[in-house]
Amino acid sequence: MLTPMDDTPWHQIATTFDHVGTSDPRFFDRLWFAASDPTTGRTLQFTMGVYQNMNVVDGGFVVIVDGRQHNVRASRQLRPQYETACGPLRLDVVEPLRHLRLQVSPGVHGLAADIHWLAVLDPEEEPQHFVRRDGRVLEDYCRMDQIGECEGWVEAGGSRQQLDGWWSCRDHSWGVRERVGIPEPVTAPPATPGGGSLFAFLFYSTDRYGGHVQVARRAEGHESTSVRIRPREGGKERHGLPVRIAADFVDAGRPRRIRAGSFAVGSDTTLDVAAAGPAVAMPGLGYGGYDDGLGLGVWRGRAHVESEVWDVSHPAEVGMPDGSRGRPAHRIQPVTVTQHGPDGTSRGTGSLTFIAEGPLDALGVAPLG
Repeated sequence: MLTPMDDTPWHQIATTFDHVGTSDPRFFDRLWFAASDPTTGRTLQFTMGVYQNMNVVDGGFVVIVDGRQHNVRASRQLRPQYETACGPLRLDVVEPLRHLRLQVSPGVHGLAADIHWLAVLDPEEEPQHFVRRDGRVLEDYCRMDQIGECEGWVEAGGSRQQLDGWWSCRDHSWGVRERVGIPEPVTAPPATPGGGSLFAFLFYSTDRYGGHVQVARRAEGHESTSVRIRPREGGKERHGLPVRIAADFVDAGRPRRIRAGSFAVGSDTTLDVAAAGPAVAMPGLGYGGYDDGLGLGVWRGRAHVESEVWDVSHPAEVGMPDGSRGRPAHRIQPVTVTQHGPDGTSRGTGSLTFIAEGPLDALGVAPLG
């Protein structure tokens, strides 16, 4: 079918824009935004994804105010409505790579928002992510990252919060990833349990620098690292550097929740981070969540919306509406950031994903201090 995008000269394959160049049902195209006010512990996230071969659009929005995480998740059938809107959520590109508008219409979910995302730094393209196992492609996708700020307002629980230059970051990724839309097929015997894995992803900016540090590491030796540190004015970008990690955790529970950490980048730069308010429990946004437990990209009918409020005032545990408590592994922590380097110290804000499963020494994570 024809869409408005077909009236542009940017086609990449010999078909209309409602098709992609692979039949893999896991093909996705997703945008994600995080914003926080480190002085108050308030934070929010917004995401929207399109899954062409699953005929699905889904998205989520969360706000944390006073230790309570307000969640709304939505999903709809993609065709024939080719626009970035899903339930109460809407995303519009006002100026590509510079200005995007995120909206949430009011409803029984108790949330509303009108947010303008404005770039502070140019976007960064990560190295291509590609993993093949047992002859099958598990991942083949690219991602760009960008630091910005948010203006506008958000309503949660009947109270309106103004966003006056909140620090923000975003990413936009597309391609094929594991466990999107469908269960992964069984193509080999179960892998022998290893020694654990680490995933650490820090977006940040200070008064003089900005960028990201990303480390994926398995105890048996596999590692991938992506680092980009750029001056906000002039100077030379640094990338491709080794990273050493130290961390201090809230308690000895599993999964671990980080309280503070340090990323030693190369031989002369260190990024010290400390938790600034509650961490977002990502199932509330749809990552590993939705009431059916099936996660992102799943067809849930022509229109579907669900919502709830969680207690995230405890640094590690999440309180559910039914009174139960859990410790989801995937959480994203707003942090303060202090960068030490050859030209001195600068301070700022960041967003940190930190998931360490297994023995820390085998994962290259040292005690902090």
